[in-house]
Amino acid sequence: MTATPHPLVTAARRLAAEVLAPRAQDVDQDGVPLSSIEAVKASGLLGVGAPVAYGGSAAPTAVARETAEILAGACCSTWFVQTQHHTPVATLAKSDLPVRDRLLGPLARGELLSGVAYAQLRAHPRLPVRVTRERGGWRFDGTVPWYSGWGLNDVMLLAGVTDADEALFAFTEAREQPGLRASAPMRLAALSASRTVSLDLDGLWLPEESVALRVPYADWAVTDRPKNTNASPAVFGVTAAAIALLEDDPAAKETARVLRERLDEVRREAYALADHPVPTGRIDERLVWKTRAYDVMRAATTAAVVAGGGRAMDLRHPAQRLAREGMFLLVQGQTAEVRAAHLGALGSAGSPGPLSS
Repeated sequence: MTATPHPLVTAARRLAAEVLAPRAQDVDQDGVPLSSIEAVKASGLLGVGAPVAYGGSAAPTAVARETAEILAGACCSTWFVQTQHHTPVATLAKSDLPVRDRLLGPLARGELLSGVAYAQLRAHPRLPVRVTRERGGWRFDGTVPWYSGWGLNDVMLLAGVTDADEALFAFTEAREQPGLRASAPMRLAALSASRTVSLDLDGLWLPEESVALRVPYADWAVTDRPKNTNASPAVFGVTAAAIALLEDDPAAKETARVLRERLDEVRREAYALADHPVPTGRIDERLVWKTRAYDVMRAATTAAVVAGGGRAMDLRHPAQRLAREGMFLLVQGQTAEVRAAHLGALGSAGSPGPLSS
């Protein structure tokens, strides 16, 4: 007997099959179109973890992971733009500030798409973005080095550090305005389609009513740390997509079988650790399985290129796109701790190969 899939999983599969996968090669070269974003908004997936009272689905974590795998495997660029949205939703769901009632409903229902501009907080004690009191609100100054979805997002969740060493998160419209200027879109080796820019903040003023979270930086960092030590569902989605290419090639079916077994094992162990009842527990183990997930992804995407031969070098071939998307995921959300663990695993003498246990 096969359990009936969650409605959002069904919606993700339909979106992937009818919109994202057929466009993926063109999107990779030309950018994520507004039509794809409108399809994501209409799918209900933007409210996957949002409270039902605000129009969301409050779906289990397993459903959120599965839908993320499906979207990333179909079109990693579109997945990356929409995945930013879920942090603002989660932030608002936990907030008791006025901005919750203004924005949580529209974000949960997919009426608005939000981006995020907070990764610079992880550079602490450096302060790329400083926040100071001004005119009853908050002034932002500095540089956001990476912001994805420019021209696609309706709003953004922007963060900086106050003079009191607090992490402060506030919402603003995702457009140029006094005190906020965007760079030209970055040309990246992968996911240039995500419309990633840097943001120059020079006296951007936001009212107190825009603030969603204000907490001592040390407290925020404690909750942020384990998020990046867990394996990303997108890694498993891209890996599965590469394996599917191999499964369609009679000469690569045995390689696909071995990789599929390894993927299933790593996914199971990584998600079990992510679900550990102590969110900050077993960090070293999380990092081990995160790096093993990278190993399987690298093996699968490399195998897809090898199986494709010279054809895989054509920009219209999905194997090279998946390989480049995999390269991007190696550094997406990377922290110093994750980088050190990954480099240690890659450089360890006698370390197991990507298909070894």
